[in-house]
Amino acid sequence: MRVACRMTANQTDTQLAAALKARSKRFAIAVILMSRQFPRSLDAVVVAKQLIKSATSVAANYRAACRTRSPADFVSKISVVAEEADESEFWLELTLDARIVPAERIRRLLKESGELTAIFTASRDTAKKNLKRAESQ
Repeated sequence: MRVACRMTANQTDTQLAAALKARSKRFAIAVILMSRQFPRSLDAVVVAKQLIKSATSVAANYRAACRTRSPADFVSKISVVAEEADESEFWLELTLDARIVPAERIRRLLKESGELTAIFTASRDTAKKNLKRAESQ
């Protein structure tokens, strides 16, 4: 996978970055809206807060990654994005396993968090390889 938000002559990279910004923002909004359906029990409120924090962090930190000034800074920022996407997946799994909301409300978001985790992890891994290659030249 190419580094999705580096400014390049390749319009496809710019389009991919824009699509990932929009997709991660939609994910954050969907999590917020779904969390409003959580019961008001202490456990559900704690899980909802953690889930909202991690899901919104995916979108916010991806935007920050797209504005980095160096390849090393990009690797650092995209690593945070991958971690937050994985954390979102954890909180969604916990929501499902603890039966905080019905499974049918969680499954689509759980799938999306897994896909985002895979995308941002692949981007991080590619950026690390590219950084090592550039440093060795």
